[in-house]
Amino acid sequence: MTTDINLEEIKSPADIRTMTDAQLKQLAKELRQTLITKLSKHGGHVGPNLGMVDAIIALHYVFNTPEDKVVFDVSHQTYPHKMLTGRMDAFTQEAHYDDVTGYTNPSESPYDLFSLGHTSSAVALAAGMAKARDLKGEKHNVIAVIGDGSLSGGIAFEGLDYGATLGSNFIVIVNDNDMSIAENHGGIYADLRLLRNSKGEAEPNLFRSMGYAYRYVHNGNDIPSLIEAFRSVKDINYPVVVHINTEKGMGLPVAEAHKEQFHYSGPFDPKTGEATYSSDAEDYSDIFALETLRRIEEDKRVVAITAGTPGVLGFTPEKRRQAGRQFVDVGIAEQAAVDVASGLAKGGARPVVGLASTFLQRAFDQFSQDIALNRQPATFVVFYGGLYGLTDETHLGFFDISLLANIPGLEVLVPTCKEEFVDMLRWATLHSTVPTVVRAPSGAVVSRKDVRLLSDYTAARYDIVRHGSRVALIGAGTFFPLMSEAADELAKQGVDATLINPRQLSTLDKETLDTLGDYDIVITAEDGIVEGGFGQKVASYLGQAPVKVVNLGLPKAFLNRYNPRLVAEQCNLTVPQIVALATDNLR
Repeated sequence: MTTDINLEEIKSPADIRTMTDAQLKQLAKELRQTLITKLSKHGGHVGPNLGMVDAIIALHYVFNTPEDKVVFDVSHQTYPHKMLTGRMDAFTQEAHYDDVTGYTNPSESPYDLFSLGHTSSAVALAAGMAKARDLKGEKHNVIAVIGDGSLSGGIAFEGLDYGATLGSNFIVIVNDNDMSIAENHGGIYADLRLLRNSKGEAEPNLFRSMGYAYRYVHNGNDIPSLIEAFRSVKDINYPVVVHINTEKGMGLPVAEAHKEQFHYSGPFDPKTGEATYSSDAEDYSDIFALETLRRIEEDKRVVAITAGTPGVLGFTPEKRRQAGRQFVDVGIAEQAAVDVASGLAKGGARPVVGLASTFLQRAFDQFSQDIALNRQPATFVVFYGGLYGLTDETHLGFFDISLLANIPGLEVLVPTCKEEFVDMLRWATLHSTVPTVVRAPSGAVVSRKDVRLLSDYTAARYDIVRHGSRVALIGAGTFFPLMSEAADELAKQGVDATLINPRQLSTLDKETLDTLGDYDIVITAEDGIVEGGFGQKVASYLGQAPVKVVNLGLPKAFLNRYNPRLVAEQCNLTVPQIVALATDNLR
């Protein structure tokens, strides 16, 4: 009978390298139970981490980390890695649950090589490290770990293409759990499925055809099998792919049965899988899915597109079935999603692409060249942008305004509420003749029954919601309600401020701005970085006028796991601060 492992005594991988097979099996069991306890209380990536426990144990057992270098793709599957590399307290002690990030982070440990939260880059990063090693005449192993749908990203193919030419030690571990975030999409996964079904014997073999040696591990959750495979490739002098067949959510029945639901989860009951947090509130993803399904039913040309993240769009499995052929998942490949949309638009369809703000930056060139330059009337809806979006430094969503609103010919709309969001989405999807971005507001759904809607949002005039003098408050998108509250508070103090909803951030409404030139102060607020943003364009235009212009927004910085309320205060984005700013500058 194997005795329990004292997880608190594991300070580094060296502490597991003398364990027997039975002890390693017990270690895996206890790591999984510890993960389930933390994740059920705290939330996080459930399925990816549970599925990789055994492989990560075997990796650190066989390879001499950190001298041997391991680059984890996406890195949302590295909780077990962190547990074995000196960060066990963050998983065993509830008071320390937030001591580590959800992704690899070099500031935490020398075992973490990159801060990574986007997919598909590990192979190219590791290939660069292997080349640097070779140039310096060093001899350590370089290992890239990729999977969980990441092979569909273009940079994964580019990295594989280059890595095959190294002619030296280069190990790619493909974690194949037959899943992405949702189900896999793309021809490469048919190849992987064929390899799984033939236990690695099928031909053609993508990896061999690219120039890699190849080894298959049918039971990728069996530690002895993994150790044998990793030992067989350790210290080799040529590129090799080790293809391991793992079970996403391994060890938690509800996660094994509901893989998409438990890719990432908030707190939950580990027995039933039911959420233990409130998730009933309507959000803009739900609104998008319902409205897009209406458009799909009305017009067979409308096609909804995701890049491997259907949950971001509110498209549950049932809604995907309802949309049928008019829902397209290109896999985790944002560049392809944008270009497929361009091709659809060129062919006369009406594509609408939903993207999380943090991921759209991966396709900047496609937005610029293939959409805007070619003036393809595709619609892009951006979620989780701004201050109240995602807060990990790897997933920030407040750079999109400065990126997109500076592309010529791209219409960037910023609805302030549910009613405006639905109307802009309807117009862009069905009527716009120009490429259009609709940036969904962040945070709780806001309703404005008195909002003025338009029949055409092309280069729309600003909406002057309230006419005043001396002080003008321009609140874009999510920050319009903030500026509206500030205007109300100023009115209580006898200051009648002009309140403006710009509606769009791509073109200045110079006629409206000209009326503000003799004001005492104009304050802009946008849910993105100030530098290169909307407010700076306003300030530049009004630069020759006597009016003072103050731009409020977010800093150009990689904030990490920040508190939105505290950041708002630091950036003067609270009602009392805006009111004080206005009254202090009255001439």
